[in-house]
Amino acid sequence: MDASPNKQQNTKHQTFKALHERTGLFVIPNPWDAGSAKMLAGLGFEALATTSAGLAFTLGRPDGDGSITRNEALENARLIVEATSLPVAADLENGYGYSPEACAETILLAAKAGLSGCSIEDATGNEHDPIYGFEHAVARIKAAVKAAQSLPHPFMLTARAENFLHGRADLKDTIRRLEAYADAGADVLYAPGLSTLAEVDAVVKAVSPKPVNILLSVNKPDFTLDALAKLGVKRVSVGSLLARVAYGAFYTAAQELSQKGSFGFVDNAIGYDRLNKMFK
Repeated sequence: MDASPNKQQNTKHQTFKALHERTGLFVIPNPWDAGSAKMLAGLGFEALATTSAGLAFTLGRPDGDGSITRNEALENARLIVEATSLPVAADLENGYGYSPEACAETILLAAKAGLSGCSIEDATGNEHDPIYGFEHAVARIKAAVKAAQSLPHPFMLTARAENFLHGRADLKDTIRRLEAYADAGADVLYAPGLSTLAEVDAVVKAVSPKPVNILLSVNKPDFTLDALAKLGVKRVSVGSLLARVAYGAFYTAAQELSQKGSFGFVDNAIGYDRLNKMFK
């Protein structure tokens, strides 16, 4: 007899927690829909994380300006959760609300969607004032932690310091925030936009022994998995990179069809039967 849905979900949650506790680094790629999730699961990855940008692009909207609602993000996450047997974490932007209470509510809704974790960032969504003040940012993470710890199963909360993505390459303030988020009880720390191994090393050392997620989204030849593992990085994600690669291939093919009237792009297409087999 198949295991109950609740038992299956609890196994996912326990598995996700264990990935952060074992020795070494793991890669958590970012699908943007159920199909891309199934393809990644078939390649042997052990966990998945959603991408807010990937979802926005799928819906024909820009990323980062509040164009995606909480309900849309959680519905996308639910479809990805149900697509595979892997644990899934979600990019839930800034928790879809200003207040600590909004962040806490988002955590509870994320757990209800079957997620094994999520990230909450300190970006406001306001280009004129892009980062929440320190005390308020910490209060939001404290509320999210309290909600996560109220659940009957593990839920890995990632706290994100967004300075580097918003033109504020202030490593000292970023580390101050990450240390405070760690002290508040966040399970994983994350500062997307770090561009040197020295910055990564400083962050890992500052919040140790808490696990650190590093984003691979730009061409940094020295950001190899081996190099990051040697620094003690626990988790590596790719954000919207895979979605952008897919859209890049689509656009290039459509451009050839439109401008040249040729079909050279078919050589790069995955066969119909192969795709069908992946999704059965």
